Amino acid sequence: MSVLQSLVSFALVSALLVIMPGVDTALVIRNTVARGRLHGFITGVGVGVGAVIWGAAIAVGIGALLEASETAYTVFRIVGAAYMVWLGIGLWRSARAIGAGQEKDTELEPESASLWRSFGRGMLNNLANPKVGVFYGATIPQFIPSGASPAFMGTALAAVNAVEAIIWYGLISLGAHGLRTWMKRRTVRRNVDATAGTVMIAFGIVMAVES
Repeated sequence: MSVLQSLVSFALVSALLVIMPGVDTALVIRNTVARGRLHGFITGVGVGVGAVIWGAAIAVGIGALLEASETAYTVFRIVGAAYMVWLGIGLWRSARAIGAGQEKDTELEPESASLWRSFGRGMLNNLANPKVGVFYGATIPQFIPSGASPAFMGTALAAVNAVEAIIWYGLISLGAHGLRTWMKRRTVRRNVDATAGTVMIAFGIVMAVES
């Protein structure tokens, strides 16, 4: 298998991971509705950067450690679950504030600061999910051609997945932005935050209790 064949084959497999609805999708939609199309796109870029970091981590053996050590995986899983629940609670508080007419006008936040926040949340959302690391750890080694550098290929394969994620979440943010006039209604925004918060809390709880 050549390097190009490896990249193309992995792209087909990793695309399934990208398009599956999950916490990243919920966060992209929420940030698009709350702050605009650019914030939704930047959130997706953050998810993609998180994927590249995971790929680099796999290249240096962290993914293998998560697969081999139950203790390491458990610790990482609990930390990730706590972050998901914390983020979900924050969204629920936002939903309550919107319902009470006490929400902060996020459009008046400094553009650079709020963009970095959207980027950081997208990246942390990806990094906090150990299943991404396990997925990479299980698949990346199978797509490293004989004689190729594992470090280079691990990062390159993750970069392919990152590009797919950025394109996919960019499309999602475009779609959500097209409905933004309707979605900016108080009731709709409250429901979006409540739904996104529920998804993240549920995902965090499942992550925490699963074996």
